[in-house]
Order: sequence, then C-alpha cells, then structure tokens
Amino acid sequence: MKFPKLLTLLALFCLNSALFAKDRPNILWISAEDHGPHLGCYGDEYATTPNLDTFAKRALRYTKASSNAPVCAPARTTIISGMYPPSLGAHNMRSRVPSPSYLKFFPTYLREAGYYTTNNNKEDYNLLTDDKGWDDSSKTAHWKNRPNPDQPFFAIFNYTASHESQIRNENKNPQHDPALAPVPPYHPDIPEVRKDWAQYYDRLTLIDNHFQARLDELEEAGLAEDTIVIFWSDHGSGMPRGKRYPGWSGLHVALMVHVPEKFKHLAPSEYLPGGTSDRLVSFVDYAATTLSLAGIKPPSYYHGKAFLGEYQTKAPAFSFGFKGRMDERPDSCRTVTDGRYVYIRNYYPHLPHGQYLYYQQQTNTTNMWYQLFNDGKLNDVQSAFWQPHPAEELFDLASDPHETVNLAASKKHRKKLNQLRDALQQHQNRTRDLSFIPEPMLREVMAKGESPAEAFAHYFEPNQNRKKTPNSKISKYWRLVELLSSKPAKIEKAMPSAIAALDDKEPIVAVTAAEVVALHSSDDAARSKAIDLLVEYSHFPKYELILSIYAINALNHIHDAGIELPDSANDIEQKPAETPDWASAYRPRALELFQD
Repeated sequence: MKFPKLLTLLALFCLNSALFAKDRPNILWISAEDHGPHLGCYGDEYATTPNLDTFAKRALRYTKASSNAPVCAPARTTIISGMYPPSLGAHNMRSRVPSPSYLKFFPTYLREAGYYTTNNNKEDYNLLTDDKGWDDSSKTAHWKNRPNPDQPFFAIFNYTASHESQIRNENKNPQHDPALAPVPPYHPDIPEVRKDWAQYYDRLTLIDNHFQARLDELEEAGLAEDTIVIFWSDHGSGMPRGKRYPGWSGLHVALMVHVPEKFKHLAPSEYLPGGTSDRLVSFVDYAATTLSLAGIKPPSYYHGKAFLGEYQTKAPAFSFGFKGRMDERPDSCRTVTDGRYVYIRNYYPHLPHGQYLYYQQQTNTTNMWYQLFNDGKLNDVQSAFWQPHPAEELFDLASDPHETVNLAASKKHRKKLNQLRDALQQHQNRTRDLSFIPEPMLREVMAKGESPAEAFAHYFEPNQNRKKTPNSKISKYWRLVELLSSKPAKIEKAMPSAIAALDDKEPIVAVTAAEVVALHSSDDAARSKAIDLLVEYSHFPKYELILSIYAINALNHIHDAGIELPDSANDIEQKPAETPDWASAYRPRALELFQD
C-alpha cells in the first residue's frame, strides 16, 4: 500500500513543480567584467554594441547603478552575501575570511525554494563557506542541465573578454580607431593611451556578441517569455583610475533589466521598455532583488534592498562604496553619493589613489602615465592620481563627470559635504564597519575562531564597565596613521610617543610607529631601530602574512623617500612555502621595488 502513496506524492511533486515554474520566473544574469557603462545605449557614441543597444529598447536601463567596490572579489562578495563586506571583515582584496554562521548566500535560498541554480563560472568571493548555493558552478554550468525541464532556474553567465588583462593582450582584429578614442582628462593624451582605450572598446564589442548568444539560447528553447534577463557590468573599466578607484569612474556600472509581459507585476512602477531609472541601486541590492523576483522574502540581516519583485522597497537617498587593500597595497577609502555629488573619505591620505600596484602596472597606459608623472610632464589633473590624496574629496558629477575638481574645501558646498559625511558615518555605524580594525588585527581575531560580529564586540562595544570606548590599540594605530600625513610641527611634537611605540606589544602598532619614526625622526639611532624592526616584521611565516605585507610596504615608502635600507632587507624571503595561493604574488611584487 505504501508504493501507490509514494507514486501519488511524486505525482503531486511534479504537478507542484510545473505550477511553480509557471508562477515564478526563470532569472538569467549576464555579466561582464571590468567595464563601466561605455555602451551605445548609455550614450557612448564610440562604442559598438548593437545587441545590447537593441536589448535596451525593450528593457529598463538604470543610469546610477554602482558596484559598491571598484574591484572584483570585494564586489562579488557584496553580491553573493547581500551585505556590505566591511561589516563581515571581507572588504580587502582576496581577504578570504570565514563567513558567519547565520549568513546564507542568496542562491541557497533560491535552491531551497526549488530553483535550479548555476554559475558559469567565476566566484572569487572573499568569504569562506561550505555551501555557496550552487547546483553547479563550473565552466559547463547551464540552465539546460536542470533535471526537470519545468523547474525554474537562476543562471549566471560571466564573461571575461573585457577584463583588464585583455586590454594589454595583442589585438589581432582591431575595430575602433585610436584617433577617435574618448580620452578622459585625467589620462595623458598619447598614442599608447589611445590604443588601450580603443582595445577596451573592441573588447566591449566581443561582450556584445557573447550577450546575444545567450539571448538566442532562450529564444531557441522557447523560454524568452518565461525569463527575466538582467545584464550588468562588474565595476569600472580595467583602465587605470577606473578599476580600483573609489570614485564614480570606479563604481559606476551598466545595469539593464527586461521583464516579460507575464511577469510585469514584478517590475517597478517606473518600468517601461526602452525607459530609464535614476534610482540608486548597487551590488548589495542584487541578492535581495533576485529573491524578491522569485517570491522569496529577503532575510532581515541582508543590507541590500529589493528594487524589483514582490518585496521591492522605496528608493534609497544614498549609495555607498568602499575600498580596502588592493593586492599587495594596503588602503582604506569610503564613498557615498546622492546621485549627483560623490564624497570620498580617505583614511590613508598619505597614500595616492594610484599606488604602484604590480598588476595594474602591466597595462601600457599605466606605465606610460606613471613615467610621465615621474618626468614632470603632466598637468595638475593628470598628476593627481599619483599624489597623496586629501582626507576628503567632493565632486559634482553634473559639472565635473570625470571627478577632477575637489570641492571639499569650498564654502559653497559645505552643506553638501556635511550631509554626505554624516550619511557615511551613520552608514558605517549602522552596518558595523570593521575596516577601522587594521587587517592584521582582524585576521588575528578571526584566526582564533571569532566571527566578525565577535570581532566588533571585542574592539568597539561596551566593556565590563559599560563604557563605550574604542579599543586602545585601535586608537593608537590611527593616531600613528594620522601622523603620516601631518604637518612637521605636529609630527615633531608626537615623535617621543612614536619612538616609544616601537616597543608596543601590538605588532601593527609597532610597524606603523616604525614607519613614522623612519620617515620623520632626526634621531639616527631611533631611525635605525625602526627600520630594523620593519625588516624583522617583514618575515613570514614568523609573523602574520598581512602584517608582513604592511611592514614591506613601509619599507617601500622609506626607500621611495631616499632613505637607505640595510643589507638585511635583501634577505627578506619573497615567497615562503607557507604562502597561501591567493596571496602568492603579493610579497614578491612588493619586495621587488627595493631588493637588489
């Protein structure tokens, strides 16, 4: 008697699956790496993207979409988690931190609801977890492989033809004339730069062809009217001061959504084929939005808000961005925009946006631009990228779309500066931004098994006496960082404290103190001690990996300042056997700048 019951249950399951497929849409994401909205449908007359332009005529095009982070791994972490990575300790490039136990990647919710979930094929998340939510994540992953043809699917196809690395590859079939390339004012207008911009646009044409191939598959399978198609690009262009730049040229992305007629009830009120939306949307919203399209209520702990589907929300007033360590170069910036003005808060103002980053320098434009800067052949706008940046920057995209005129000191814009500054501070408090904990300290805490929330409580929340004061190690670290960009009188006054901090038991405090002393102390003995300390902390695995990279960066800065390093600096091992794969190139790239 049990066997017929089982058949009945199976029949009901199949019936429910078929109904489920009819009631809920398939969702197809098509994404392309390292390019902003440089498409014909976005008004770029140099672009050759006929398929995407045609798609835009029957889709809603978002004009103010943002990637939250200007580089792939942190940006992708934002998408998959539905949360701002700084709240998870996952904001640094390839930081590889454990995911908290409560967090489910959004494909997991889709899979649990009956969707077939595929990713073809890049992941590159900063969070480590046993379940990423994919039925298949591989080069062969495809919605066609679902076991039941009536099962709804969520599928991603990610294309790398536009990736930064492709700009510097040999182009055997050039299509765009370099002489006509739109060179932004922050780049030098030289043949090498024009050639790279032309090749970048050639790559966008390849993406356009790949995109159409995926649409054709839907049509051939008869699923076009059952599938919501979303096209998006992955942060700014691979050209320098696009990718890795925390301003709008590094964060602004293309985003277009097509909702078939049968699912128009899931579209936003402003949806119109061929229309545009000025709503501020960003990568952090993609998880909640995709769940909303599938009829799944987004979890309350997600930071992102749905802009499509059953659970869509009202438009936000601001969009937020972040930048942490980029490969071998520590950095810390935060961005907020209201859609017109962009505010950037730089927490390491002693460093330029254009730090000498090995991978970025492989692009010919970057090398030529850097050489011209060193030769003193650039104007002020072109030089700014390579110079230390101020703590605060404010740009008006309406009058200055390339972000070349900093309005932060303008009395006329003081009200707007204060508004965006306050919005950013509230956002950081609300999302519990962990970036104020130096990465070596954060990694030390996580190595002990603490979650990011535990790390936040450990350093910032009320202690046993219920006094809400920052951890003294954190405060000391940031006071020393501030000295790296302070005026000489302030540095001289603080020098005794900096010298004393060379003996601090917290390694990152001692490393930062050593950089201050080595660069600014007039005491030869203290400077020598500081440099020797940095050489010592540069050794891995004796000291934590990222701590050693901070120490090596400090030695880079000292060497760049014309201060001689001891012979022992040449003995720092570039790539110890214990170096994890994700960081295998970081130490060699940073060390090569001063080792003989």
